[in-house]
Amino acid sequence: MSFIQKNIVSFSCFIFITLVLAQICFAQNSPQDYVNAHNAARSAVGVGNIQWDEGVANYARQYANQRIGDCAMRHSSGPYGENLASGSGAFMTGTAAVQMWVNEKVNYDYNSNTCAPGKVCGHYTQVVWRDSVRVGCARVQCNNGWYFVTCNYAPPGNVVGRRPY
Repeated sequence: MSFIQKNIVSFSCFIFITLVLAQICFAQNSPQDYVNAHNAARSAVGVGNIQWDEGVANYARQYANQRIGDCAMRHSSGPYGENLASGSGAFMTGTAAVQMWVNEKVNYDYNSNTCAPGKVCGHYTQVVWRDSVRVGCARVQCNNGWYFVTCNYAPPGNVVGRRPY
């Protein structure tokens, strides 16, 4: 094989791998991927499905774009329930963020409706909040290379004194 043929093969392999990886990353960040990840957790506790809402998603996108400069984990204080996540590396996909929130389930005690001492579970309870029936999410890459993910919920959950389901 000539030098030029080897370079063409190498370049073709590079392009193919890049396209495959790009497809994988996008596939974990589509509206349906967010919805599926939420509904799997909701189904596990007998809660009905949540639906994608483009209006809520527009709010999430607008807020995520405000975080590009610093990727700071600050809540928007808007009209929706909200879960945030950030992390370095392309592994911080939308579905990975939802899974991080769902993993808090082990910290939630349904009988007492509380989190384990010193633990966090409010992200999980928002994911499975029965009355939150619409979701919109966004993911951006911040200037520092990290990824910021936000999901917003309507109506908001985590109402004090009420159980999520």
